[in-house]
Amino acid sequence: MPPHDRTMALLEDLIAIDSVNPSLVPGARGEAEISRRVAAECTAAGLSVEVHEVAPGRPNVVAVLEGPRPGPTLMFCGHVDTVGVAGMDQPFRPVYRDGRLYGRGAQDMKAGLAAMLGAARQIAEQGGCGRGRLVVAAVVDEEHASIGAEALAATWRADAAVVTEPTDLDIAVAHKGFEWIDIVTHGRAAHGSRPRDGRDAILRMGRVLGRLEGLDRQLQAGRAHALLGTASLHASLIGGGRELSSYPERCSVQIERRTLPGEPVGAGLEEVRGILEALRRDDAEFGGEARLVFGRAAFELAPAHRLPERLARAIESAGHQPRLVGMSFWSDASILSAAGTPTVLFGPGGAGLHSPDEYVRVDDVRVCREALVALAGDVLG
Repeated sequence: MPPHDRTMALLEDLIAIDSVNPSLVPGARGEAEISRRVAAECTAAGLSVEVHEVAPGRPNVVAVLEGPRPGPTLMFCGHVDTVGVAGMDQPFRPVYRDGRLYGRGAQDMKAGLAAMLGAARQIAEQGGCGRGRLVVAAVVDEEHASIGAEALAATWRADAAVVTEPTDLDIAVAHKGFEWIDIVTHGRAAHGSRPRDGRDAILRMGRVLGRLEGLDRQLQAGRAHALLGTASLHASLIGGGRELSSYPERCSVQIERRTLPGEPVGAGLEEVRGILEALRRDDAEFGGEARLVFGRAAFELAPAHRLPERLARAIESAGHQPRLVGMSFWSDASILSAAGTPTVLFGPGGAGLHSPDEYVRVDDVRVCREALVALAGDVLG
């Protein structure tokens, strides 16, 4: 796709807009400006546009193209926020090099956003939907708590949805979930020279960490999902103690437990609480507790659903042979699916998600756009 292609010009505009998520980076610009650009693009394409402020200065954009006859609803959905830009020289300057477009959000996921907006414009210019309606949703906050997707799912349903996250032009029908769990062990502060007075919270946390390592080995040797592999956990952050010559009265560890479809949010928390209870049985003086900080369920499309088959035909018509895959990362597809909208992930390929050298493959953006147009023709024709 040449750089002057209209969809690529839109993608350049989107990359040039700072939309770093303010829940991740305090004081960041947020999504207001990019949402205005998305709304303007949809209005120019002839779609009816609604803007919903999910939080102050953080608006979702929902645009609709109605067909003349009743029929199904097809949704394209993407998020407009990005992670931070630490370590990047000119993060909001789109640069073409070797068939790639570089910049913050180029792959995650402004390319998918531009492709679905370009597809919607093309569908409108070709006469619109024959029946039903196309819904194009641009949501905030996916990189943190997905308040945008939650607000969308509370008011909008579709018969099928495509979340245009980067999948290397494959069709993702499943992804893992996660839990963030905070664990605290308690000790008793005392001078380092008085072991009878002190209780070491950090050493007690060491017992917990040993059991967590054993649990991770069990998980990774256990049930494997055909597309996602096994569940897992890792310790992410640890803190405790005040000074070298004192017994620490408190130690905290935050862990992440990655979950599989079928595991409810809270499964990891119950495992950790079981470990703490076992340690209390071994030592009456052991003190500790765990709490769930945040969690999201895994996602899996029902195997019998026809959406992957129809999308695969559309992608093939655009010149690519897709595979059915699972993704290790979490996405808004989980929220849409849980609310009753059958969903898949499909988007352009590239590399460097959340890194200083993020890029998208230019040709993939064209394939993604044309495949979405073909899918809409199949579902809404």
